[in-house]
Amino acid sequence: MNRLMGVINLDAEQDLLGELTYFRCGAAVPFGGRYRLIDFVLSNMVNANMSEIAVFTRRKYRSLMDHLGNGKAWDLDHVKGGLFILPPDWNDPTDISKGELQHYHNNRDFFARGHADHVLITGSQHVSRIDFEEVFNHHLHTKADVTVVYQHNPSILSDNRFSKKLVIDEKGHATALSNDSDNPNHYMNTYVIKKDLLLDLVDSCISRGKSFLFEEGIMTNADRLHITSYSYNGYLAVIDSLPSYYQESMKLLSDQHFAQLFLSEKPLLTKIKNEPPTVYKKGSKVRNSLLANGCVIEGEVTNSILFRGVKVESGAIIENSIIMQRCIVEKGTVLRNVILDKDITLTSNKTLIGAYTQPYVVAKRKVI
Repeated sequence: MNRLMGVINLDAEQDLLGELTYFRCGAAVPFGGRYRLIDFVLSNMVNANMSEIAVFTRRKYRSLMDHLGNGKAWDLDHVKGGLFILPPDWNDPTDISKGELQHYHNNRDFFARGHADHVLITGSQHVSRIDFEEVFNHHLHTKADVTVVYQHNPSILSDNRFSKKLVIDEKGHATALSNDSDNPNHYMNTYVIKKDLLLDLVDSCISRGKSFLFEEGIMTNADRLHITSYSYNGYLAVIDSLPSYYQESMKLLSDQHFAQLFLSEKPLLTKIKNEPPTVYKKGSKVRNSLLANGCVIEGEVTNSILFRGVKVESGAIIENSIIMQRCIVEKGTVLRNVILDKDITLTSNKTLIGAYTQPYVVAKRKVI
């Protein structure tokens, strides 16, 4: 889709996942057994044939850069265009921009050199399989200046301190943002905008000392801009807190949620790692669980998600838990409602128990 370029803006996203974001930004947090949160939005962009994609990041981005590399896993290692990871590296002595507007000002070359005349801007905290090509066609059909994506879902799990709702009139125009918990129109931090308008609004916001493009540049001008809305009705998980991360992960153990996220006709792409198949040793028991490749299972695993290369020794019991890459759970250890980050070793006969609403979390690279 040569008319649409993408920006994954991580600058405004808070690191709200506790121990899981001690050493990485939220976009790099593992999810679903073998993916990172950024994989879902990046795959959606690639599946819409977008070939110019930038990632705006400010802090804790080493893990993210290692994961994305040159974009080859997403077929974005192009001679022209492709994937651009744009951390802060700003040397303009005349720059007066603030907040996320610094990214738009100091990376203006990304937009100037791009061939597209529209920009899709989104984040990484909304896990979905949205068709961005359909969103863009809706944008062109309505001849909008801006098209804002939302989901009408009164029961969506999100942190009300940070989630935003859209006020939509009878014509489908987005007129305002709201913090009203009774408003069912959940704003997905995603919108399409004309590139020239985007750059004009950036300059206007900077000149007035503003920090945020969407809130202070777009929605405050709703009376003069044609801002239409696009209602997305598919799978959506909002990962903006540790409880939401855990509970949305556990939902993937149901056939319905698993199929909605993973069994799409369009591929879900991630960094390729060559691992052997999982080995289930004699005496092991696995029930209703999602296991990636490379695991060795000797103990019992129930209602849990295990990432690549996890080892569960005989006599170990894992229930309702998320175990990330290369963890070792030694014999006799019991885990319930637990999240183990990468490269953790739990020695023999330990017991860790959390709650469904507040799982027990262990930061990566620890021995307990």
